[in-house]
Amino acid sequence: MIVVTAPTGDIGSQVLHGLLDAGEAIRVIARDRSRLPADVQGRIEIVEGSHSDGTVLNRAFDGADRLFWLVPADPRAASADAAYVDFARPACEALKQSRITHVVSISALGRGWLKNAGHVTATLKMDDMLAATGVSYRALACASLMENVKRQAGLIKSQQAFYWPFPQDQAEPTCATRDVAAVAVDLLKNPTWDGFAEIPMLGPEDLSFREMMAIASEVLGQPVTYHEMSDEDLRGMMLKRGASEGMASAMVNMMVAKKEGMDHLVPAEDRSNNPTTFRTWCEEVLRPAVLAA
Repeated sequence: MIVVTAPTGDIGSQVLHGLLDAGEAIRVIARDRSRLPADVQGRIEIVEGSHSDGTVLNRAFDGADRLFWLVPADPRAASADAAYVDFARPACEALKQSRITHVVSISALGRGWLKNAGHVTATLKMDDMLAATGVSYRALACASLMENVKRQAGLIKSQQAFYWPFPQDQAEPTCATRDVAAVAVDLLKNPTWDGFAEIPMLGPEDLSFREMMAIASEVLGQPVTYHEMSDEDLRGMMLKRGASEGMASAMVNMMVAKKEGMDHLVPAEDRSNNPTTFRTWCEEVLRPAVLAA
C-alpha cells in the first residue's frame, strides 16, 4: 500500500495516476475528496484531512509501506520553517509508529548552500528531519519548475509578457513536473533502494529567460517579452496577494540564492531522468494553457 499526499496538486495528481496505471494499491490524504476525479475515487482509499494532522496520518499510514510526501504551498504560513518543518513534525512521529519503510519527497536543489535560501533552506531541514526517522528516503531535488511559466498564462496571452525577478541572460536549470512525477512513480514502484539520498531534477538543459521566451514565442506564434522584476516588486506582489511577511521574505531569499548560483552546486552530469525539453513543454502544456486563458 502506497500513501499519496497532495493528490490533487500538479505533481501529486500525476504521481497518483502513474501509480494507478501500474496497478498499485493507493491510499490518499485529501482535504476535500470532491476535488479528486470521479473515475479515480472508486479505485483508491481516501482519508480526508490534512497531512499536518497526526490523527489523519496515523489512519492513512496504517498498513502502508511506502509514502509519497509533498508539502502544499501555504503563502500565509508565518515563516518557511512553519510551512515545511513544523508542518512535517506530525509525520515524523507517525512514521516512527508505522510500518512505512520508503519515502519519496519533493524537495529542492541547494544542499551545501551556506546562506538562508528561504523555502529551500526550510525544505532541506524537513528532509533531514523525516529521514532521521529511520525510513529509506529519496528527496527529489528540483530546480525551478517549468510550470512557474504557466502561472502567467493569462498575462502571456493578454499582454504578451512574462514577469520574474531574474536576470534575463542568466542560464538556469528548469524541470517539468511530469518528469519529477515519473521519477517518483518509478521509485515507489521499485523500493529496492535504501538509506538517504537526493536525486537532482535538473531538466535536460540550462536556459536563460531570454531563450525561454524566444522558444515560447515560436511555439505560441506570438511575441512574449521578458520583464525583469525587482526583488521588492516580488515581495510587494506576494504581500498584496495575501502572503505573510515571513513567506514573502522566504521567496525573496530563495530567488537571491538562485541568482547567486545555488542551483549550480550539483554537477549536471546525468540528466536522463528529465527528458522533457522546454520547447516540448511549451508545445504540450503552455500552449493549451494560454489558449484556454
